[in-house]
Amino acid sequence: MRKELLNWKNFTLASKLADNLEKKGHKVFIVKNGKEALEKLKELLPENSIVATGGSLTLSEIGGLELLRSGKYNFLDRYSAKTKEEKEEIERKAFLADYYICSANAITEDGKIVFLDGNGNRVAAVIYGPKNVILISSINKIVKDVPEARERIKFISPMNSKRLNLNTPCTQTAICVNCSSHQRICNYFVVIESGHRHPGRFKIILITEEELGL
Repeated sequence: MRKELLNWKNFTLASKLADNLEKKGHKVFIVKNGKEALEKLKELLPENSIVATGGSLTLSEIGGLELLRSGKYNFLDRYSAKTKEEKEEIERKAFLADYYICSANAITEDGKIVFLDGNGNRVAAVIYGPKNVILISSINKIVKDVPEARERIKFISPMNSKRLNLNTPCTQTAICVNCSSHQRICNYFVVIESGHRHPGRFKIILITEEELGL
């Protein structure tokens, strides 16, 4: 019974959010879990298209990187770079991609999409460049408003810094201290208010399972 009620609650929340996102010009696809998210991603990506990604734990967890490396796509694989310069070059080429895949740091109940970046390559590509942006996010990213999004990000950032093996104060304390470390990953805060200028450019796969991503 508990699982059924939780599934009902999550789907109801996702449906309400999807409605608000679509009112802002985005396309939304609600799926139950990572397996369904991967299948939807396959549907959205034409074979031989140029595909790039921002850093996304969710994409990795659903098997998205394996899909992109399958040979069906022209994948600009930033993870394959052997040097910093090579990685930066791939990230610049991402602006010419047909599809850019990433996740958001938070999504507000009224449909604002919130990002916080370290280098800015993800938010730059999300804002302008790639013809299509596919966001893959679990409903654990849903927050009430932008101030709550900041608080969520502040809570999550130490874990992301630890995941990336960075030497920042928060990897020692597990608490954000608004540091000035040169390895700081909290540098570019961006809020996508709407997609009305380019309707349908954002395609959002919303996963009702809560245990994906950070």
